[in-house]
Amino acid sequence: MAQVLEFKLPDLGEGLTEAEITRWLVQVGDVVEVDQLVVEVETAKAMVEVPCPYAGVVTARFGEEGTELPVGAPLLTVAVGSPAVGAPARGGDADGGPAPADETSGNVLVGYGTGAAPARRRRIRPALDVTATPSAPTAARPEARAEAPVEPRTDSGRTTDAGQGPEHDEGPVPVISPLVRRLARENGVDLRQLAGSGPDGLILRADVEDVMRASAATAAPSAGPAPASAAARTTATGLGATFGSTRESAPAAGRAAASGTRVPLRGVRGAVADKLSRSRREIPDATTWVDADATELMNARAAMNAAGGPKVSLLALLARICTAALARHPELNSTVDMEAREVVQLAEVHLGFAAQTERGLVVPVVRDAHARDTESLSAELARLSEAGRAGTLTPGELTGSTFTLNNYGVFGVDGSTPIINHPEAAMLGVGRIVPKPWVHQGELAVRQVVQLSLTFDHRVCDGGTAGGFLRFVADCVEQPAVLLRKV
Repeated sequence: MAQVLEFKLPDLGEGLTEAEITRWLVQVGDVVEVDQLVVEVETAKAMVEVPCPYAGVVTARFGEEGTELPVGAPLLTVAVGSPAVGAPARGGDADGGPAPADETSGNVLVGYGTGAAPARRRRIRPALDVTATPSAPTAARPEARAEAPVEPRTDSGRTTDAGQGPEHDEGPVPVISPLVRRLARENGVDLRQLAGSGPDGLILRADVEDVMRASAATAAPSAGPAPASAAARTTATGLGATFGSTRESAPAAGRAAASGTRVPLRGVRGAVADKLSRSRREIPDATTWVDADATELMNARAAMNAAGGPKVSLLALLARICTAALARHPELNSTVDMEAREVVQLAEVHLGFAAQTERGLVVPVVRDAHARDTESLSAELARLSEAGRAGTLTPGELTGSTFTLNNYGVFGVDGSTPIINHPEAAMLGVGRIVPKPWVHQGELAVRQVVQLSLTFDHRVCDGGTAGGFLRFVADCVEQPAVLLRKV
């Protein structure tokens, strides 16, 4: 007997709770194989191509390109002729025994993948479960969507909503994400009064937040400094607690009254906003800077590339100088644990470097930069830069940095006071290298001059340490031989 298996957006790791569909790789009616890539999604970390764990015919897709879906929302349905086609039937055969075949995806993402299926289908299905529902092989029934969010029953035999008491007779509320239910419950939003904006009326997080903003806007005209409404308080605290993020927003009433073009803070732009806001909140930063004569560094790079072999980039030379400076000043390769009231100095240097891409600002990470020579650093920087431009960086390649190098000189500017990449302790900024008048060996000359800046967490060190680090970097830029003498 044919089955229609529903494949839901899996947990993509790194604490991500949603993803935006950027490109469908299959159409309705296409035949797919196990582990075939079916959709490309964009998370706050990277672009991810998602493989399907089933083999069969695509009967439905949920969400157009540009739609943002929460983890656990349906992506597509696949009709399979029998479990032997390649579908990991979770419920076994009609008699409740084991399925005739256990071919499953070997492409493991959090939430689905390789593993033996349980012998029987559970009655209460978790939000991330991949559910099988018998159906015709040609189309996905709309009512199959409503079966997914089955809730535990009360003693009266009726399911309960998100804190709203016994369910009415209309059937289950079209909500899949448990995070949406929790948000509604904590803010007194009646899900039964909402018309979902998702596929087939699915209630999304944005629908609940719209109600919260409307409630706050209604309460705003009241006279006097009345206490903030539950919805307004949640804007500052509840969302962060619910979704594990660090998002802070202005009061909902203020946003409702604003006019102009609204650009959603999501994807990479939203992740950048969250991280930089947290950095400004938590890190007491300070910046010091110095001008340096980079003429000898440029000459050294030209000589290295003229000697043959792989080309060495200027960024690789600066990265090598950074690792040497951090070896002398380990306070700046650290993080702060405020709960324990400790500065944690890190043994490994995982060097992040700021890169501007079409998707926005990203910070790829060179693992174990302290153990690499200049040639190895140059090759890895080139590989990560190309992956960043292509949008193929993985979440693992965008997390875990301990110190960041920011070459903002590529934008044609001399200086900057960058925001530290939380939870790091420092960032080195490099401006453009341009010919300027400079006193060289007692005489005025035209030299290649660059401005270097160091933004640092004042909790981990004082100005003396920061100045020592920056002075060492400047000395190596002005006289690259210093690097050979002191390291």
